[in-house]
Amino acid sequence: QLQLVESGGGLVQPGGSLRLSCAASGFTLDYYAIGWFRQAPGKEREGVSCISSSGGITNYADSVKGRFSISRDNAENTVFLQMNSLKPEDTAVYYCAAAIICSVATMNNSDEYDSWGQGTQVTVSS
Repeated sequence: QLQLVESGGGLVQPGGSLRLSCAASGFTLDYYAIGWFRQAPGKEREGVSCISSSGGITNYADSVKGRFSISRDNAENTVFLQMNSLKPEDTAVYYCAAAIICSVATMNNSDEYDSWGQGTQVTVSS
């Protein structure tokens, strides 16, 4: 069974950067598209980004486009989310999950994803 573990979160000042990792075990990650989601207190879970199994397709939410970048290293069984120019509204628990495809239509649909990780807290504050 595929298992995902997020890491790399923490406390950062506005304008700072963090790099999140999503590490897989149980199965090779190159079978799956991977999505990043986030959920802040009192808000719905939202899709942030996704990447296809080969890395050839990527999608981003409008709120993070130009600031975040998703990538994967299938040899290391890991997907990354580089977050730059962070804003207080980026504060949330960030999750990664596996899917069959990465598309605009499914990026924000949690029902398309499985094997959710435990999440990692990102806090952007001065």
